[in-house]
Amino acid sequence: MAGQGLKLEQKLSQRLSPQQIQTIKMLEVPSMDLQDHLRKALEDNPVLEIEDPQEAEEGREDDGEYLESPKEVPLDKYKEDDSVPFYNLSVRNWGKDPREEYDTFAVKEDFRDALLDQIRYRDLSDHEAAIAGFLIHSMGDNGYITRDEEDIVDDLSFHFAVETDVDEVRRMITVIQSLDPVGIGARNLRECLLLQLDVREQTPSVALAKRVLTDCYQEFSTRNFGNILSRLKVDKDELKDAMDCISRLNPAPGGVDEDTYADRSRQISPDFKLVIEDGQPKLSMPKVKIPELRVNRAYSEILADAAAPGATREQKEAAVFIRQKVDAARSLVEAVRQRQSILLKTMQTIVDFQKEYFLDMDESNLKPMVLKDIAEITGNDISTISRVANSKYIETPSGIFSLKYFFSEGMENAAGEEISTRELKKALREVIDSEDKSAPLADEQLVEVMASRGYKLARRTVAKYRDQLKIPTARLRKKI
Repeated sequence: MAGQGLKLEQKLSQRLSPQQIQTIKMLEVPSMDLQDHLRKALEDNPVLEIEDPQEAEEGREDDGEYLESPKEVPLDKYKEDDSVPFYNLSVRNWGKDPREEYDTFAVKEDFRDALLDQIRYRDLSDHEAAIAGFLIHSMGDNGYITRDEEDIVDDLSFHFAVETDVDEVRRMITVIQSLDPVGIGARNLRECLLLQLDVREQTPSVALAKRVLTDCYQEFSTRNFGNILSRLKVDKDELKDAMDCISRLNPAPGGVDEDTYADRSRQISPDFKLVIEDGQPKLSMPKVKIPELRVNRAYSEILADAAAPGATREQKEAAVFIRQKVDAARSLVEAVRQRQSILLKTMQTIVDFQKEYFLDMDESNLKPMVLKDIAEITGNDISTISRVANSKYIETPSGIFSLKYFFSEGMENAAGEEISTRELKKALREVIDSEDKSAPLADEQLVEVMASRGYKLARRTVAKYRDQLKIPTARLRKKI
């Protein structure tokens, strides 16, 4: 029987300090949300006060020195001891006339909000408006109402105490289908397309398009044009005109496919801005407006009283609390400083790595680049680079891009040169765009064409890239 005993073992482990943890969390915050994040943090810290920048300007003398108000003391007047490095919390990074360096870019509102606005102008009772509103909120992102009418009636009754029946629900669906965009509120794709054809000028091509969708929808879905020609007794030119009418319709009026209303109402404020000056890319960052942080004189007096001889136990306990809050403030501002430094260093490394691309914004010049590449150059961890790339945007002469856009895997072409998957996808799209749509290329044929261009790909790789580009299979790309 083995005896029990003590064993001394030495292990080497690394733990993140609270300061490092706070910096890591700060890296994930987009610049758009950083100021709100800071203000919330300051609201939770009773020691700190937010100063109006205008008041700060009025409190400066000609030489720019800060004047202490009679009721407040700057935070940097209180230090725990001289051996601890201290970063000044008075960050003044705007002038007397504050202005935003970068525009804020708004994205379209949710299509449901637009429909609710239109409903208000319809002659509906409160009861009918409640049903219509419920139907609008029940829509999928494509703008369809796919739920069964009986289920809608039950939900209105059980959850909202709105008594109705199937007929009334159907009438409200008809009302919704009369709103803009046309095709909204359809129960399926065929109804969506027919609703749009109903408001078009009823030309022979439109009439034939409605017959195709009504009588030959299965053949239309599978692109079986031979059966459609046989069933409808029309020639190829007539069917081609009808199919052209259908191809110009919007299959997702809610915006999923055409980005009409898909993105929720939100704003993007670029974290970086890149311009080309004298033939070189120049990177800059917007200055984050950090509110002036100061300790109220009342708290400073508590600290002074606690340090004086004869201080009471209550005064010493209060001083401990205040000291913790002051330390938290120091940590907050240091985390912001490190955040800005890491973001700028990482983005500058990306710009240097992809310099050829940024000079002409030609996608074919975008080199293969993964998180590990930037991590090795900057000396940061891969997880840190990942946090920097997450939810960050850069404004360039060609538009606004997510930092994730610049990262892609790579492979070698026939010449042994390393190329990015983005270049491969671009080449694949060009091949498919130039194919004969009456006999579109199958994935196996796409492999052969790509190989002739110097891109050696497996069939499953071609299929994967085609799916990522949202390009349908050859059967569904077929046109008459």
